[in-house]
Amino acid sequence: MNAVNEHACSAVTAATWHSVVRFLGQEAKHLDDKDWDAWLALYALDAEYWIPSWDSDGTLITDPTKHVSLIYYKNRGGLEDRIFRIRTGRSASSTPLARTSHQFQLIDVSEMGGVVQVRTNWTVDSVTDHEVRSYFGTAYYSLVAQGDSWLIQSKKTIVLNDRIDQVLDVYLV
Repeated sequence: MNAVNEHACSAVTAATWHSVVRFLGQEAKHLDDKDWDAWLALYALDAEYWIPSWDSDGTLITDPTKHVSLIYYKNRGGLEDRIFRIRTGRSASSTPLARTSHQFQLIDVSEMGGVVQVRTNWTVDSVTDHEVRSYFGTAYYSLVAQGDSWLIQSKKTIVLNDRIDQVLDVYLV
């Protein structure tokens, strides 16, 4: 789940670019609407979800199995567990649940071996208990075709403003 190797990737068509924009817009909408089932359905069963932490020297950790991450799930089961805790109120950090507004800008889309590699810049504004917070960063997706849409095979989200004064959750990035 590293940055795209531009030399090994091929350009995509305008139709693919627009399809990816529409797909990622659905992800943002599902998170803002708290439509958890629809959001989970965007992920493949073996989808890796990773939000690396910053090391003390200002570099990102490189291996989620050896270092502490902000969030790391090796497959969709981890995301499903997280959503279960949010839904059932077993997540004290998510009570009350924040209102969110997800925005993204598509930066790059390329294709390599049947997998579409996507890079976005994103920002999420949220409100909880009368406090407004904003997180922003870059996200890398690997998407595989499913019918006339996509499935997320992996997502790596880099949070650039890493002064986090609350528990970071999947709907805040």
